[in-house]
Amino acid sequence: MRLKKNEDRRIRAGHVWIFSNEVDVVSTPLHGFESGQLVNFQDSSGKSLGNGYVNPRSLICGRLVSRDPGYVLGKSLLVHRLNVALSLRQRLFAKPFYRLAYSEGDGLPGLIVDRYGDTLVVQINTAGMERVKDEILIALQEVLRPARIVLRNDSSGRALEGLDDYVETVLGNAVDLVSLEENGVRFEAPILSGQKTGWFYDHRLNRARMQQYVGDKRVLDVFSYIGGWGVQAAVAGAAEVMCVDSSDAALAQLAHNASLNQVASRIRSQTGDAFEVLKGLRAERERFDVVILDPPAFIKRKKDFHAGQTAYQRLNQAAMQLLSKDGILVSASCSYHLTRENLKQTLLQTSRHVDRQLLVLEQGHQGPDHPLLPAVAETEYLKSFICRVLPN
Repeated sequence: MRLKKNEDRRIRAGHVWIFSNEVDVVSTPLHGFESGQLVNFQDSSGKSLGNGYVNPRSLICGRLVSRDPGYVLGKSLLVHRLNVALSLRQRLFAKPFYRLAYSEGDGLPGLIVDRYGDTLVVQINTAGMERVKDEILIALQEVLRPARIVLRNDSSGRALEGLDDYVETVLGNAVDLVSLEENGVRFEAPILSGQKTGWFYDHRLNRARMQQYVGDKRVLDVFSYIGGWGVQAAVAGAAEVMCVDSSDAALAQLAHNASLNQVASRIRSQTGDAFEVLKGLRAERERFDVVILDPPAFIKRKKDFHAGQTAYQRLNQAAMQLLSKDGILVSASCSYHLTRENLKQTLLQTSRHVDRQLLVLEQGHQGPDHPLLPAVAETEYLKSFICRVLPN
């Protein structure tokens, strides 16, 4: 696949995506390629930029895998990249619970692998990676010898790549619940029926920092899922934790995880829409010392920015109105299109609207098992703030 003149600048600067409008379709027509086909990328003069794969149906029609034209996406390269990724995780974490492969951040665009001990949960999000699925499974077995591999190929991005959704246990017996440990707290996560791969390792460090603020406090955890924040708050010594989620199944699993850690007596939950529940709590004049907001992405596409930002404002305003006079707000966003500065300004404007003083105590981001590729801004998506909210 050959690029137009000067369209190789981003690639040479460290990016790994090629957009369809950058392709010289006279020399290399897009319709001449198959979805997922392995190719060599070239600049306008024919000089190699490296190897990768293409999808002529997608706006991101090319993804660079190796800048060395001698290496192509296959079992050998997959084994090498997985070993490099594994060496980092083994250096960072004493126990085998982490994101093993983070797509572009680990030189494996379109591939996500989460590890739960001897179980691997894999997401294949692009046609190129789907095309080498068998090689991926062989490489994972060679590198880690897992007892179980689950394919959670039901992400929203697959439709953009022209791929079908499916969930399948391809190695070992099929189970829904697997054990993990995070920050010294035990959990069981639903890998077949839960959100994404069953757990969100990206907030590990932010949840560890949260624990410093909750001792003997009354905590409200909104969008609780299965208790990543709420259970850890209780284990860290919170006097009481109220967890809110729209899913009865998630809250049932949260209760189980609380029992695993002997903190069930200090956790209660409420099922419902977060905005409605917060409204009801305010009407009941409830107050909390710490409120934790870890919502789903309200802005999935750039065109959703205004509506999504409004949702973040409404959510944070409702949270601040439930805080005690000297309260702590933990506010996070996983929306790539909402920048760190956007979220900080949203918090500032909201605090002024409710006549409170806001102090940013700490800023958080995704953990080191989600490494950023500096030239690819899209690899950085998670941001969080721990704030002190005071009366004026």
